[in-house]
Amino acid sequence: MSSQAIHDPALHILQTVFGYPSFRGQQADIVNHVARGGDALVLMPTGGGKSLCYQIPAMLRDGVGVVVSPLIALMQDQVDALAEVGVRAAFLNSTQSFDEAMRTERRVRNGELDLVYVAPERLMTPRCLDLLDASKIALFAIDEAHCVSQWGHDFRPEYIRLSILHERFPNVPRIALTATADPQTRAEIAHRLQLDDALQFVSSFDRPNIRYQIVEKTNARKQVLDFINEEHPGEAGVVYCLSRKKVEETAEFLQSQGINALPYHAGMDMSARTANQARFLREDAIVMVATIAFGMGIDKPDVRFVAHLDLPKSIEGYYQETGRGGRDGAPADAWMAYGLQDVVQQRRMIDESEADDTFKRIQGAKLDAMLGLCETLNCRRVRLLDYFGQPSGPCGNCDVCLSPPVSFDGSIPMQKLLSAIYRVEQRFGAGHVIDVLRGASSDKVKQWRHDKLTTFGIGSETGEQEWRAILRQAIALGFVLVDHDAYGSLKLTDEARPVLRGERKVQLRQYQKPVKKRREAVKPKGYVETDLSSVEQAIFDKLRWWRVETARKHNVPAYVIFHDATMREIAKTKPTSLDDLRNVSGVGEKKLETYGEEIVALIVEMAD
Repeated sequence: MSSQAIHDPALHILQTVFGYPSFRGQQADIVNHVARGGDALVLMPTGGGKSLCYQIPAMLRDGVGVVVSPLIALMQDQVDALAEVGVRAAFLNSTQSFDEAMRTERRVRNGELDLVYVAPERLMTPRCLDLLDASKIALFAIDEAHCVSQWGHDFRPEYIRLSILHERFPNVPRIALTATADPQTRAEIAHRLQLDDALQFVSSFDRPNIRYQIVEKTNARKQVLDFINEEHPGEAGVVYCLSRKKVEETAEFLQSQGINALPYHAGMDMSARTANQARFLREDAIVMVATIAFGMGIDKPDVRFVAHLDLPKSIEGYYQETGRGGRDGAPADAWMAYGLQDVVQQRRMIDESEADDTFKRIQGAKLDAMLGLCETLNCRRVRLLDYFGQPSGPCGNCDVCLSPPVSFDGSIPMQKLLSAIYRVEQRFGAGHVIDVLRGASSDKVKQWRHDKLTTFGIGSETGEQEWRAILRQAIALGFVLVDHDAYGSLKLTDEARPVLRGERKVQLRQYQKPVKKRREAVKPKGYVETDLSSVEQAIFDKLRWWRVETARKHNVPAYVIFHDATMREIAKTKPTSLDDLRNVSGVGEKKLETYGEEIVALIVEMAD
């Protein structure tokens, strides 16, 4: 079968079923390759259109496409979204009754489905494997493929067993997809899934519509409240916290301040957790306060911000979590409050884990890279993309580019800090060392006679927050380690020696007192202007109301009916016939048939 013969029907499906005029980026090449029976490893950023890369080949090939996904809670929404565009899809998971599962299995066996979603644990059961043996399989799609990596940020042991697909079904093409994988993780995915000979399609990791901002942590809850009120009032967002307790407390605090916030963490009752996730997906302007248990596979396109109140463990985790914002291509914010205690806490978690030394070393290196991103003097996006092996230039859409930090020769203050750590015999934590530097005669300083040290008071001209900023940079630069004894004692590394001897100069970021300011909106590269006139805004608001009511009737999230971007285009173009509406991106034939007359009538009514 020629490439052209594949590509034309693929484009036809894209336009008539999904309602998009053309493929983006590498989508056409991936669809073409998999539809012809080739294996593929696809790295594409969140919101880049990964799902079309297996959905369309599954529809082009004979048989059912089997999608392996760890996201049982979201399978229903994924199937509902496909049903809305006329694709025959179903799922097999533990939420179904025996009769429901039997019906789905029968449809798989009889070739009555285009796609079936299955959790990896379910797929590995003898019953499910026998079902697949007895059925015509178009392809296997392994979503969230980074879960197979033991060195990655989201390892799932059940993914390791998925290599059985290659052994048991050698002639069925496999496509593994992820938004997040550094070169090491990418190699591990290929090896563990026996995709060493697969074509690799690596898209740009850049999400130009996301603005990155990292601020000094003072009062994190108050800071995130101000951020939401000033920059994203009445908009959907996610606030990540490290602990379940902090999730509960932060959600309660935001609720008390008038924010429509919900908690989500693995310790909650399953029904409450599922209900909160459903509300986030189906309602507008919900702020989800969550641990990292929340978010994988979340397909909500209009999340306008992702905030972190604690330092993520790795750049992969940070990228994956922030990537849940702005899936519709409109501007979104990735905001983080970060302080010295975050570093201490993350180091302690690594050191106290039961993992072997190799794993701890790798996790330590990942944390170092994350610290480097926080403390960088240069464009954050350049640093982020460089981690994934992608060279780039300054982005103009991160806090460092928009308000460049002042750097200075910090060799002398760094020497003072390292000397103070050495003089207290590397046995004390940050607070005590800073007291010694500033000449603060605390009871503890007097008890240990540290007010008699030569380093006592040598940094009295520098404030406590400034010293904390210098210490954070000392840790990020590898001069200082935090021991995880009861005191969080600071220890010098071998890297500190040339600095103490004056053989190495150190450039530091100048501490800047946090200033409350409202940002000016900056349009990211490639962003299409969506500002609406007063008439267009009225149409858009009416469409949103119609969408809410329609989604409620169909019992699906609002975005499954139409994305905001599609409704904005309808508001701008004001289609007064079905042929006009057919030209709008995101309106396929099934949606045109289902909703076309209602929308045209609404437009005509608003125009009168």
